Amino acid sequence: MWWAALLFPCAPDGSPPPTDALHGPATWALQFTPRVAIVDEAVVMELEGSVRLFGGRHALRDRIVEGARELGVRVVAWGPNSMAALAFGRAGVDHDDAERPLPQRLDALSMHTLSAAGPHCTTLAQLGCRTLGDLRRLPRGGVSRRFDKELLTALDRAYGLRPEGHTWIVPPDTFKARLELMSRIELTPALLFGARRLLLQLCGWLAARHAGTTAFALRWAHDAMRPRSAGEGGELTIRTARPMRDIEHLCRLLAEHLTRVELAAPVGDLELEALDVVALEEASASLLADTQHRGESLALVLERIAARLGPEHVLRPVLVDDQRLEWAQHWQPAATALPRERSKATPSPRPTFILPRPLRLAMQGDRPLYQGPLRLLIGPHRIEGGWWHRVAKPDGEAAQHAVRDYWVALSEYAGVLWIFQERLADDRTAWYLHGSFA
Repeated sequence: MWWAALLFPCAPDGSPPPTDALHGPATWALQFTPRVAIVDEAVVMELEGSVRLFGGRHALRDRIVEGARELGVRVVAWGPNSMAALAFGRAGVDHDDAERPLPQRLDALSMHTLSAAGPHCTTLAQLGCRTLGDLRRLPRGGVSRRFDKELLTALDRAYGLRPEGHTWIVPPDTFKARLELMSRIELTPALLFGARRLLLQLCGWLAARHAGTTAFALRWAHDAMRPRSAGEGGELTIRTARPMRDIEHLCRLLAEHLTRVELAAPVGDLELEALDVVALEEASASLLADTQHRGESLALVLERIAARLGPEHVLRPVLVDDQRLEWAQHWQPAATALPRERSKATPSPRPTFILPRPLRLAMQGDRPLYQGPLRLLIGPHRIEGGWWHRVAKPDGEAAQHAVRDYWVALSEYAGVLWIFQERLADDRTAWYLHGSFA
């Protein structure tokens, strides 16, 4: 078996942190294994069944240590069981020396590394016991009669002679976490340090539920010594284009939104809540582990730029199934626009470039001119539509009804052009240039 123990700093009087304060890190640890428990001042987790899933012990160890450091963990220790890992962590041994037998490693540790020995340390010291090895060499019958049975039980569990029993942490149905800041924050960018801890817990909870979030809210509470006009706090809601649980992208997205927020008073507490949670399907096209690094997708880049500049300044083209060429493409905000498929039927060639407004052509008799006379090659291609489409103008609404005959024309100097003639217009001799072919 392989266990990890994440030890957190104790209070100045030596008491362990409250259990509620450890529930957040325990929720984060659920992304690595479902066997997570809280023991004294530590979060312990059994990792033997997750080694292959995360690419081996070294890769899993590095991921846990990196994330635990950001959560404020004092030391990460390893061992063949949770009691041994906890004892190694209290002794400051953060490496797993599997080459030496477990009894030999534990025998050298101080008595204080075993929780059950704490109430009896004074008596044991008077008996000449300074280490766990000294305690183990005492007659078991005498220890059982003079001390409570928990001492021998804990000792046997640490040495792997008895099975352990834990109450496993179960991920809650919803996510809402709160963090009391170490000092009052007056600048908005500084909120990201505490918010990242909460986002780490959120991503761990999402991974444990095999889900992603499309919306989450960050709330902050102002200090009690705030001006009356500042209010109790503020809130920022972040939405993503697709379900997401990538900590780096969520932090970058939150940082972009925080740059546009001004704090009305110093902040003392943060709260993070997942608003929309969507189940994800983990799909892989390979039987082997995917070790190739993948860069950030275009959708995530556009989402981050839109958060910085505003969604109305980041647009993407959307194709529309419309025969009227000038209305066959719309521009919409990149975060909300979804491309719609155009009809696959293309009865005539379409130009590469179109003019913002059709240009009326000069005439030579009945022949249109553009840098010289035009020779009609293909046509006519007739379109009719848009009677339902009305556009607001300064003098009222105007219908965008189009009844046209399109031709592919050849100019000696301008190349291949896309021109049309209004079919039902009063002036039947009017021709217009609408686009050109590359």
